[in-house]
Amino acid sequence: MHKIKTAVIGGAGYTGGELIRLLLHHPQVELVYIHSNSQKGKKVYEVHPDLIGESNLVFSDQVKTEGIEAVFLGLPHGETKGFLATHSFDSQTVIIDLSTDFRDESNGFVYGLPEINESKIKTAKRIANPGCFATAIQLALAPSIAQGWIKGSVHITGVTGSTGAGKKLAETSHFSYRNGNLSVYKLFTHQHLKEIKQTFRQLKEDWDSELLFVPYRGNFTRGIWITAYFPFEGDLDSAINAYKDYYQSAAFTFVSDLDIDLKQVVNTNKCILHLKKEAGQLVIYSVIDNLLKGASGQALQNFNLAFGLEEKTGLNLKSIAF
Repeated sequence: MHKIKTAVIGGAGYTGGELIRLLLHHPQVELVYIHSNSQKGKKVYEVHPDLIGESNLVFSDQVKTEGIEAVFLGLPHGETKGFLATHSFDSQTVIIDLSTDFRDESNGFVYGLPEINESKIKTAKRIANPGCFATAIQLALAPSIAQGWIKGSVHITGVTGSTGAGKKLAETSHFSYRNGNLSVYKLFTHQHLKEIKQTFRQLKEDWDSELLFVPYRGNFTRGIWITAYFPFEGDLDSAINAYKDYYQSAAFTFVSDLDIDLKQVVNTNKCILHLKKEAGQLVIYSVIDNLLKGASGQALQNFNLAFGLEEKTGLNLKSIAF
C-alpha cells in the first residue's frame, strides 16, 4: 500500500497536536517530519504528552519540500502567505492551510467545507480549511439558505471552549478567568463571519441577510455549541426532512430527532444538528468539536477527499460520552 509522504508545518499548538495524533494513526500516511521553530529539537511527545509511545519524531526547524505529497500548515493567522512566498512546494503537492489566510479562495485555494464544496475539494491541490465557528454556523444554516427560507436577520449565539483561543497563554484563556465564568467577545464582528457570508452568497447569489452573532467564551476546554434562529412559516417536519435530504450523503453531519448535547461530538469529526420550532422561529442547534470538525479533523477529511480516499479514513473516532 502506498503511503502518502506528509509533513506538518507548525505542529506545536492544540490543532497541531490533534493533527499529529490523527496522522500517526492514518493507514495511508507516512508522517515524514513535523516543523516547529519554538520546539525544535524536542521529541513530539515532550510537547504533546498524550503521544508518548506513539512516535519518536523530533520537531525540526528545517522545511523540506522535495518528495512531500501533502503538507498541513498550522501556522498562526497571517503567517501562511509569507511562508508560502519563501517556501516552494511542487505544484502537485496538496497544501491544506488551517489559518484564515486563504479562506477567501485567493491564490488558487478552494474553501474546504466538504458538505458544500466536496466536488471542488476532490480535484484541489490548495485547500483552505474553514474556521471552527464558521463550520458550525454554516452547517446549521446552509440548508435554510439553499431553501430561501431566510428573509431577514438571523440571530446566532455560540459558545466555544478555551482551546479555541490557542495554546499561547492569554488572560481570557487562563484557568482563573475561565473557570466558573462566561463572557462575550467580538460582538457581531467575529472574523469568521466573512467566510460564512462568502459561502452563503455562493449558495444563493442574492443573499444579503444580517448575521447577528454573539460569541461566548465557555468554561470548558473543547467543543462549540451554536444556536441559530429566524422567522419561519413552514412546519417543523418539513424543515427536518429538508435538512436530512441536504445532508443525506454527508459523511460526518447528522440531523438528530433527539435533543443533543456537546459531549456527543467531543473527540469526533461529527457535526450534529437538532431543529425545533418555537414562537414562529425555526431554531437550529449545531455542535462540533472545535479542534476536530472545526480544525484538524476537517483538514484530514479534506486530505482524504483530495487523495481519493474513503472520506472517513483515520476519522472513525468515538466521543467521550461521559
